[in-house]
Amino acid sequence: MSSRIDVERWVGAARSLEFEGRHIAYWTAGRGRPLLLVHGYPTSSWDWCHFWGPLSTNRRLVACDMLGFGLSDKPSSGYSIHRQADLQQALLDNLGVRDFDAVVHDYGVSVGQEMLARHADGSGFAGLGRIAFLNGGLFPEQHRMLPIQKLGVSPFGFVVGLLMNRQRFGAAIRAVFGPESQPTREELDDHWRLISHNGGHRLMHKLLHYIADRREHRERWVGALQNTRIPIKLVCGGADPVSGRHMFDYFRELVPGAEAVCMDDIGHYPQLEAPSRALSEVIPFLG
Repeated sequence: MSSRIDVERWVGAARSLEFEGRHIAYWTAGRGRPLLLVHGYPTSSWDWCHFWGPLSTNRRLVACDMLGFGLSDKPSSGYSIHRQADLQQALLDNLGVRDFDAVVHDYGVSVGQEMLARHADGSGFAGLGRIAFLNGGLFPEQHRMLPIQKLGVSPFGFVVGLLMNRQRFGAAIRAVFGPESQPTREELDDHWRLISHNGGHRLMHKLLHYIADRREHRERWVGALQNTRIPIKLVCGGADPVSGRHMFDYFRELVPGAEAVCMDDIGHYPQLEAPSRALSEVIPFLG
């Protein structure tokens, strides 16, 4: 696995943005055409720790911990994909970024789809040039929820917050990694540190609002994939039980004109499990 940024250095490098009265942690690095990195659930922008160094050699990287994640504020309510997209726009505006590309993962793929939709209807993200999607629920009908997610979206979802701890988190994450690319104990500890910051693990069930958002806005977001003129590429870990090979095949069927590649031995987190291989697909696409 490629070298990565130390989590202590990552935390120390965080900058602060105010968004709708909330503190948002964000990071920038490098020079060149801006590249927005949008993380997934339930982790944080530290998901890009292996990508950060290689991509910053010729790109200006921009990433934030979204509301409810990592080092950013974690309010008791107000989580929606549309609001998280508003946050990405505010971050870009704050940094004076207009033209940019993006790489998005998991929860972030829905944010990416909303970015495409706003680009298409003229309501935002006018400067979006290219977007690479990693594993995520691009199609709600293909999303296979884990048991803990099913509990989280049920009327008893609060139980997830009450019961969530480092051990249960580790078990859930290991279940979506490939069998030969499992995370180390130290890596899981680092992710848990950021998830549990300011009691974030107690709100994990509220962040699952994105599952309902995907169903409600299915036509808008799938239509954005199918109708966009922006170059898009899917880089998929096929061993992912949630959005793996089955989702990749469905993507090829519904979005036949887009670039797509599947790494069948890798799970839900290509950027963590096989960063060099994932970068070898992402970098040429971005140009």
